[in-house]
Amino acid sequence: MSFESLILGIVQGLTEFLPVSSSGHLALLQNLWGITENSLTYDLLLHFSTMVATACFFWRDILYLFREWLVGFVSSSGRQSEGWRLGWAVICGTFVTAFIGFPLKPLVERWMVVPSLVGAALLVTSLLLWYASTLPRGQGKISLLSGLLIGVAQGLAVIPGISRSGSTIVMGLKRGLSPEEAFRFSFLLSLPAILGANILQIMDITKNESLVTQLPDFWYGGVIIAFISGYGALICLRKMVTLGRWRIFAFYCLIPASVSLLSVLWR
Repeated sequence: MSFESLILGIVQGLTEFLPVSSSGHLALLQNLWGITENSLTYDLLLHFSTMVATACFFWRDILYLFREWLVGFVSSSGRQSEGWRLGWAVICGTFVTAFIGFPLKPLVERWMVVPSLVGAALLVTSLLLWYASTLPRGQGKISLLSGLLIGVAQGLAVIPGISRSGSTIVMGLKRGLSPEEAFRFSFLLSLPAILGANILQIMDITKNESLVTQLPDFWYGGVIIAFISGYGALICLRKMVTLGRWRIFAFYCLIPASVSLLSVLWR
């Protein structure tokens, strides 16, 4: 399965950040290749790899904003800073994500193995991205309420086929954030959510056996490829969001959605 592992790594790296749903693409490929075992474990490592790519991409923002957030605990002027406001928005948005996403875990596991449901969710993503292209360009900054609402969007995006980056950035744009601010907050918010989900999944998987024994052949190659392709996708997406090129992704989502739905009808 070395070839499939590499392909899944490339797909995860690109689609985790581009607004086309990485979980939807992975689910469709795993169904196409008949991969039923080890898929959750491998998906976990691929998501962790792209989380590391996000941290590397935003490391300056993370250090700067975290320092400002800490200063806010000891200085009244620090509580007027961007880091203080954004830090609490990330924390509150993460709690909302967990509150919505964690109970959906059993549904997600069943959803992933039903191509028609994944295809329907991809159609929803396509419509969402088309809607994004109609939104006016805002200039706003993140607020606590915006953080909460973007957290809701992130929680619902655990459904395979619903793009996490797409739904969170579009929610930010709807709240009047500038494209740059919506892009940055979307991925800063993803870090604690993905880390927390990974920790919980590892604890669940390793109850009975080692994590490594549940992985496909050449899994490490896929993880490395996911990091490299993910970092490149972040660079691409930042430019596309800034330019407002949403319809390209909206049209693209129609392709895997149509293929999955037609394959079900064909069978």
